[in-house]
Amino acid sequence: MNLQLSNARIVQEDRVVEGGLEIEDTMVSSIGAATTGRISVLDCEGDFLLPGLIDLHTDNVEKFMHPRPGVQWPAPLAAVLAHDWELLGAGITTVLDALSLGDYDSGGARTAMLNEAIDGMTEARAAGLLKADHYFHFRCELSDSAMLTLVERHVDNPGLRLISMMDHTPGQRQWQNLTLYREFRRKKNARVWTEDEFALYITERREHQQQYVPSGRSTIGQLCRERNIRIASHDDTTAADVDQSHADGITISEFPTTIEAASRARGLGMKIVMGSPNIILGGSHSGNVSAMELADKGLLDVLTSDYVPGSLLHAAFALAAKGFDLPEAVAMVTKNPADLLGFTDRGRIAPGLRADLIRVRLVEGVPVIRNIWVAGRQYL
Repeated sequence: MNLQLSNARIVQEDRVVEGGLEIEDTMVSSIGAATTGRISVLDCEGDFLLPGLIDLHTDNVEKFMHPRPGVQWPAPLAAVLAHDWELLGAGITTVLDALSLGDYDSGGARTAMLNEAIDGMTEARAAGLLKADHYFHFRCELSDSAMLTLVERHVDNPGLRLISMMDHTPGQRQWQNLTLYREFRRKKNARVWTEDEFALYITERREHQQQYVPSGRSTIGQLCRERNIRIASHDDTTAADVDQSHADGITISEFPTTIEAASRARGLGMKIVMGSPNIILGGSHSGNVSAMELADKGLLDVLTSDYVPGSLLHAAFALAAKGFDLPEAVAMVTKNPADLLGFTDRGRIAPGLRADLIRVRLVEGVPVIRNIWVAGRQYL
C-alpha cells in the first residue's frame, strides 16, 4: 500500500510548496495529487516536510562507548544501537559516525575502544539492525603514533566515506593560545599540570608533531586517493593552513577557526563545514569564529551536529529565524552534505529519490519532529 502525505509545507531545494506527496515502497513517487491504487493518507496538518537530515560529523557514538570517564561499555553493539536511536530521534537519517583515530596517551585503551566501535557499527549495519543509514568519518590525529595503525586496519571498511586530517599539537591552529588549551584539558580530561610538567608536555607534543605529521599526512593522502575517499581539513586557522590543505588536494574545510581561513578556503573553491552547536550557542565554545558570522558573509555551506545531534535541525530553523531563506538553511543539513559526499539518491524531496523525510512543527520557535521516515519506512 502506498502512503500519501497531505496538507504539508514541503521544503524543496529552492522553495516551500504547500500540498502533498506520495511514497511508494522506499521512494517518493510523486509530488501533488495521489496516483490510482490503494492509498493510505496522513494529514500533516500544515507542518513542514523536510528531507531527512544528513550529518557528516557526529562524535555521539563515543558517548555511548564511554558513558563516563573511566567507564567503557562492555557491549559495543548495544552502545551502537542506543546511539542510532538518538540520531534518528534528532531527524538524522544519514550519518557519518566521526571517530577520532589516535591513542591519545591512553596506553592502548582508546585503540581497543575504537576497534570495538568500528567493528560493532559494521556488524550492526551488515545485520540490518540500524534505523538510520550509517557510514564512517575517520578523524585522523596526525601527531599520534597510533593513528596510522588504526587507519590501515580499517581503511577498506565499505562504510568509510570521509577522512579528515587533524593536528591538535598545542601552540598552533585551534590551540594557538596555550592558556586556553591548558584550561580546556583541565575541564575535559581533569588534566592538571605543574608549570614544569606542562612545559615538558608541550615539548613532547611538538616532537611528536615533527616525527609523525609529515609522514601521516602523506600516507593518508595516498590511501584516500587510491580508494577515492574524500578528505577534509580540520581547524585551519591561517591562510597558510588552508593553502597546505588545498595543495594536498583537500576540497572540504571543516571547522575553520577564523574568518581569514574561511575566506581563503572560499577563494580556493573549498566547501566550508561548521558545527550546528556553534549556531545555537551563538558562537564557538572554544573561542573560534562564529558560524553565524560565517553564514552572514556567505562563508558557510554545510552544518554538522558535532557533539549535539539535536542541534542540527534546530540550527537550520535558527538560521531561518535570522532571515535566511528556509530552503537555503535546510539545504545546509540535507542537500549540501549529500552533494559533498556524493549521495545522489537523497538530500532533496523529489520523485525518484529515497523517501527519507521528517515532519516538523515549530513550537515556540523550536522545531519538533512529529514523524520520521527512512527509505519509506515510518519509525515515528
